[in-house]
Amino acid sequence: MRPADEDSFVAFVEASSPRLLRLAWLTCGDPHLAQELLQETYERVYVKWGKASVANPTAYTRRVLMNLTTDRWRRRRKETLSIDGTLPEVAGADEHGRAEDRDLLMRLLRALPPRERQIVVLRHYDDLSEREVADALGISLGTVKSSTSRGLATMRAALTQMQEA
Repeated sequence: MRPADEDSFVAFVEASSPRLLRLAWLTCGDPHLAQELLQETYERVYVKWGKASVANPTAYTRRVLMNLTTDRWRRRRKETLSIDGTLPEVAGADEHGRAEDRDLLMRLLRALPPRERQIVVLRHYDDLSEREVADALGISLGTVKSSTSRGLATMRAALTQMQEA
């Protein structure tokens, strides 16, 4: 890789890491696995940086991250999540809200199947349009719409059940 490309890749990693790490964490539910997935994502993007940097590097990297997350689920065939609700090491509230809200969000996301969780996170956390989510995951627009609807309904029902208890 040329030095100029190397510099642009380093700048991209520094700028995109916080958001992509949070995206990885929200989709997989494990802060340590999220870090591993993001590192592997950056390794793959580095190799293809010439191609990725010409188009939309954030979209390309997000797609690689989502594909790696899906591959990991398929390999394990069974999801294992943290039962104790551990969160990434953060003290108190940050720019994303109170710690209690983050904990509740993670519990609600854990109730979703992996694909629905990916779609809800990309759609509502990463603020992608339905078309962008479909493109990022390589699925149809109808799948995005129905999975978003099912995922949000599941989360609403779980939240209602928690509030009634």
